[in-house]
Amino acid sequence: MSPEGGRVRWWAAVFWLAVWQAGSMALGSALLLPSPLHVLARLAALGATAAFWRAVVLSASRIAGGFLLALTAGVGLAALSCRWRRVEELLSPAMLAIRSVPVASFTILALLWVSAKNLSVLITFLMALPVLYAGALQGLRAADPALLEMGRVFRLSPLRRLRFLRLPALWPHLSAACAVSMGLSWKAGTAAEIIGIPAGSLGERMQQAKVYLNTADLFACTLAVVVLSLCFERGAVRLLRLGERLFREV
Repeated sequence: MSPEGGRVRWWAAVFWLAVWQAGSMALGSALLLPSPLHVLARLAALGATAAFWRAVVLSASRIAGGFLLALTAGVGLAALSCRWRRVEELLSPAMLAIRSVPVASFTILALLWVSAKNLSVLITFLMALPVLYAGALQGLRAADPALLEMGRVFRLSPLRRLRFLRLPALWPHLSAACAVSMGLSWKAGTAAEIIGIPAGSLGERMQQAKVYLNTADLFACTLAVVVLSLCFERGAVRLLRLGERLFREV
């Protein structure tokens, strides 16, 4: 899967905005479905407040922290699984269980173990880990066996084998896994905040908007999460590509 495969065309975005507008006009109630302009106006109003930006920074830092932990653990565990088959067999049931259990179930269980403010970090980590682990493992195993054998015959150092043989095969798979898992991280992290309601987070704002039937604010916060997710996704992929280029130039 290419990380570029989800690129949105402007005409498709305009079409669905028109559908949204038509639905809002048909219902005739901002409580049920506010118009796109109404939501954008509320997002602009929220964006003019310091409290909103504090919530954005707080939620983004926790979700990004969980993602980075999952990336580190996923690549590390994939390297061990690539080296030793028993490690892969040991991890397989755990990864399957994490992929299968609903986010809401994990979130409710995790509330018994961690505080609400750290909940989104844990849930983001758990949801992103299997995707990153699978992508990294697939990438490490995509290296040409003949080239790896040649590297051993010519006694290339482990660093050179990693640089010239493993990483070129790893980067495309890891980039695709990052693109998928970053969007999943924002979905899971935001859901965890809505359930756990940590103070000062975007999830708390969305929960309050639901309780007080402030549909426009709920849509505005959701739109903010979508934009943040897309920005973080593109940023993660570009950082990986930059890392690849820098590693090749060393």
